[in-house]
Amino acid sequence: MRDVILIPGDGIGPEVAAAARTVLDATGVGLNWILAKAGAGCIEAYGVPLPKETVDAIRSVGVALKGPVTTPVGTGFRSVNVALRQELQLYVNLRPVKSIPGIPSRYEGVDLIIVRENMEDLYAGVEHMVGEDAAESIKIFTRGGCQRILRWGFEYAVKNGRKKVTAVHKANIMKLTDGMFLSEARKMAAEYPNLAFEDKIVDALCMELVTAPEKFDVLILPNLYGDIVSDLGAGLVGGLGVAPGANLGDHAAVFEAVHGSAPTIAGKKHRKPDFAYLIGRHAAAAHRRRRGGKSGRGCRRRSRHGGRCLDGGARRYDRHKGACSCDRGKGQGLYLKCQSRPLGRLFVVICSV
Repeated sequence: MRDVILIPGDGIGPEVAAAARTVLDATGVGLNWILAKAGAGCIEAYGVPLPKETVDAIRSVGVALKGPVTTPVGTGFRSVNVALRQELQLYVNLRPVKSIPGIPSRYEGVDLIIVRENMEDLYAGVEHMVGEDAAESIKIFTRGGCQRILRWGFEYAVKNGRKKVTAVHKANIMKLTDGMFLSEARKMAAEYPNLAFEDKIVDALCMELVTAPEKFDVLILPNLYGDIVSDLGAGLVGGLGVAPGANLGDHAAVFEAVHGSAPTIAGKKHRKPDFAYLIGRHAAAAHRRRRGGKSGRGCRRRSRHGGRCLDGGARRYDRHKGACSCDRGKGQGLYLKCQSRPLGRLFVVICSV
């Protein structure tokens, strides 16, 4: 049995997490779920939204599956997601963007990888008031942080048979911070002569993504740009409900749904048509490399049959606003029917052992 930390989260999070657990248990991969808490519901009991016990548990086990967690807008506590990334040194946010048969979108054949730096930039959270009428936020880049995420992205491209890397920046305006990122990207590109390399100003990239997404392969971005572009990428292939997310470090990994906690629809079963077992083969490979082993049959099986079931007619509440059906999810003893079992939109990668 493989220990896995399970954080249900807030809003629809517990429903989504329960569905994910049911689906993964049905694969027979052999997981021992250890429940941990995070989110707004923890404040009354622990005084903080992310208890130390949860961080320690993930650090000990090494892998966690997290449902969506509420983050207040404009006021309130700091993002649990950001805190987890910093506490556990999860410096990579991997967001595959791939068209899925059966999921309607404006594009077909999209297949690109977004590698987002996860710990620096404006998300370092260094901000303060300057007098009563001005606020200041400090954008922090370090050379080591730039090199680390760039190296990870280039290595990912090589190991996964990708052909091109695009470094994304705004160095025409921010010549020191983004300029450092661009400079390090160009230096590193010289070490990978078999990969095509280009750099793109972030606003130009966004325009080209919505006009010709097939031009891109692996994108490496600083934190803020990565956050924005990864959601843009999700829109290319059907929305946040089909966008997987992995937070990866050298000693831990946290896999999560990338949509919000949607408290207004919690308990209403609107998440039923979504699929808790959308498995990204690219992130599976990343986790496999981190553990120095193979993903095992479980990962491959879930990826393959998840795709088949989606192709069979699955639909998501956020696009179709009502009843949906899917009765094709057969394979390796796994048979799921959306009408009878709620399935949440949660991205999962757990390596079988």
